[in-house]
Amino acid sequence: MQNFDVQAVSIEAPKKRVFAFVAEPANLPRWTAAFRAADRRSARMETAEGTVNVKLETDSRELPGTIDWRMTFPDGAVAAAFSRVTPDGDSASIFSFVLMAPPAPLEALEGALEKQREVLAGELSRLKQILESDDRS
Repeated sequence: MQNFDVQAVSIEAPKKRVFAFVAEPANLPRWTAAFRAADRRSARMETAEGTVNVKLETDSRELPGTIDWRMTFPDGAVAAAFSRVTPDGDSASIFSFVLMAPPAPLEALEGALEKQREVLAGELSRLKQILESDDRS
């Protein structure tokens, strides 16, 4: 069973702008489905079991364009997500995202990654829409 998924989206915005938006944890609720609030140390997330507060670590490095997140849940379970912003010329970017299976027992994983894969596709579409909008978020 595969325990990850990789997706990417082309965004008509320069790497610097895409990176700055994605690397700011406070923007997570704007483009993701699970995050209700986030800052540099914590986040409130909506899960299948309800709302949960997690420790959030964001490791962003502008030169290589990497933004990685580590979420530690109250029970000690850790989830991670990994992304990269790659320039595509001067005025466009490619945002790629590695989705890892959620921290759950094997029997609970059946179908969970597939559902998350579908959610991620919608999130990347929303991110593209935000960053390509005229208001220059």
